[in-house]
Amino acid sequence: MTTWTSDELEKVGAAEELQLSSLRQDGSLRPFVTMWVVRVGEDLYVRSAYGPDSGWYRRAKASGSGRIRAGGVERDVTFDEAAPGVHPAIDAAYHAKYDRHGARIVGTVVGDAVAELTIRLVPRD
Repeated sequence: MTTWTSDELEKVGAAEELQLSSLRQDGSLRPFVTMWVVRVGEDLYVRSAYGPDSGWYRRAKASGSGRIRAGGVERDVTFDEAAPGVHPAIDAAYHAKYDRHGARIVGTVVGDAVAELTIRLVPRD
C-alpha cells in the first residue's frame, strides 16, 4: 500500500484549501473542485459540506479515485472510508484549522450528521 510522505502530509495538511478531481469512466479527470482538507495522524480527510447530493461527493464515491492538489503537492488518490473511531479527531482538526471562519460555516463539516460524508484520501501510484 502506498503511503503519504511526511513532506506531503505536512504540505497538504497545512494547505488552506485542496482541489479534488474524480475520474470519469473513460479515465479522464473531471474539473477540480476546491474544498477544505484536514490531517489526522498519517491521514488526510475531506467532507462534503453540502450533503450527500453534492456533485463532487457523488462523483468521488462513484469513481473511487481521482487526483488532489494542495500545498504544491499533486497526487493520484483513492477515495476511501474513514475508520469509525476517527470522526471526533477529524471534527477537532476542522475546528482547529477553520474555526476562524465562523461557527456557521465550520458547522457544515463537523458533527455526527456529516461523519458519514467523510472521505479519506489514500495516495496511489
